[in-house]
Amino acid sequence: MDKQEARLAIVNIGQLATLAGPRRARVGAEMRELGLVADGAVLVESGRIAAAGRRSELRAEIDRADAVVDAEGGLVTPGFVDAHTHLVFAGNRAGEYEQRIAGVSYQEIAAAGGGIQSTVALTRRATEAALLVEARRHRDWMLRGGTTTAEAKSGYGLERETELRQLRVVAALEAEGPVRMVPTLLAAHTVPKEFAGRRGEYVRWVAEELVPEVAGLGLARYCDAFCDDHAFTVEETRVVLEAAKQCGLGLRLHAEQFRPGTGAELAAELGAATADHLEMVTEAGLIGLREAGVQPVLLPASVFCLSRAEYPPARRMIEMGLGVVLATDFNPGSAPAPSMAFAMSLGCLAMRMLPSEALVAATINAAYSVGMGGDVGSIEVGKRADFLVHECGDYRELAYFAAAPLCPRVWIGGREVTL
Repeated sequence: MDKQEARLAIVNIGQLATLAGPRRARVGAEMRELGLVADGAVLVESGRIAAAGRRSELRAEIDRADAVVDAEGGLVTPGFVDAHTHLVFAGNRAGEYEQRIAGVSYQEIAAAGGGIQSTVALTRRATEAALLVEARRHRDWMLRGGTTTAEAKSGYGLERETELRQLRVVAALEAEGPVRMVPTLLAAHTVPKEFAGRRGEYVRWVAEELVPEVAGLGLARYCDAFCDDHAFTVEETRVVLEAAKQCGLGLRLHAEQFRPGTGAELAAELGAATADHLEMVTEAGLIGLREAGVQPVLLPASVFCLSRAEYPPARRMIEMGLGVVLATDFNPGSAPAPSMAFAMSLGCLAMRMLPSEALVAATINAAYSVGMGGDVGSIEVGKRADFLVHECGDYRELAYFAAAPLCPRVWIGGREVTL
């Protein structure tokens, strides 16, 4: 019998956080409800959850299992879903990291030709094989920390060949597994140097040529754009995202990171799946997002790594009933931080989220934000058996031990993953 087809039982679970609940993103007080079970057990069959609950109630099924894993009193949670990453790129920006520590701002570095443009230059020169090797390394960092599903953006090509190359690398990672990948086109990341002074021409090319081609090739599920002063205006962003919507792609949007009025209202107007960053979002912007059902994806590691003080108002978002998501924003410039546990710690310490809310934001809410809430993000019958067995015994410890080298045992699709 194939290991994935075998009946597997996970027993001696000190605390099982199933996150069972409504079939949608959790909001308000729901974000504190983890479906906790003491002395729990999980049954897996054919790569999916067959049962989850108290061990005493599942004894007969456990006895029929082909294999039994002892969780040794540890915590079991769903696998993390990282809903915002830029994991396909060449090189790094350690030099700019040093510059920022010396007092040079992110915007000043970008204006001098650094920032995104420096990664674009390196990524354009890299072969597809080299990008795959590097992206696999980044993916494995995430996997060791418990990420079992990840959204991954292009955006370091800003021309046809490299954008397609980045998306093909994401497709290759998806094909080889084990982490499930959600590909996003982000050609509207910034205006490339060769289009300086011809912004409108670049926007038209992305909207009229690249977006339809990528959609036709099936290389992306979503289209994203960076709406900000040093990237694209609201109207330029609208052109790209309306074209993506017409081509059947879901919409995501970098919004309100450095200045209010840069995208939140547009995300609501177009019915985007997510509005990401939102450090400078206004009350009116939040109301619009809530009424349109747009999920906020908060990226506290980018605030931390840029040494900024303006974190998104997560507490207010939760009070208003928004389905908050936490993600890493892993990238070579503003957030070289691939750990979802670290994002959870920052969510608690810097944005006043409760540890329960942070866990919901990193799992089931994140799963719904990438269109996969019906399949991953919680430990419920019929869902993929993507779960983690942690060394700690209490869910609060995931955020409490900030930046600790927590390496849970990882199961994806009912198989334990080893690296």
